[in-house]
Amino acid sequence: MYRSLKNKEMNTKLTLTIEQALIEKAKEYAKSKGRSLSDIVENYFKAIVKEEGIITIESTPISDSLRGSFKAPKNFDYKKGLTKALTEKYL
Repeated sequence: MYRSLKNKEMNTKLTLTIEQALIEKAKEYAKSKGRSLSDIVENYFKAIVKEEGIITIESTPISDSLRGSFKAPKNFDYKKGLTKALTEKYL
């Protein structure tokens, strides 16, 4: 995909773990809008992050639906949990 010459930042691949059914619906939505799913996710991130790199506390329908959906234990190690989940999925 070609980017505007004004955007000199390099794109980086990001791996997310999301429910398969949600991914399929999101892909359908993106296709119906003539956009890529990556473009929609990137623009959502831009909408919630200020230029200074500070995340805003704005309320959006997506953030409202996610709020409180996951309560991690106090000693939860995200990296270990992700490694375990990906190992179980792919190995």
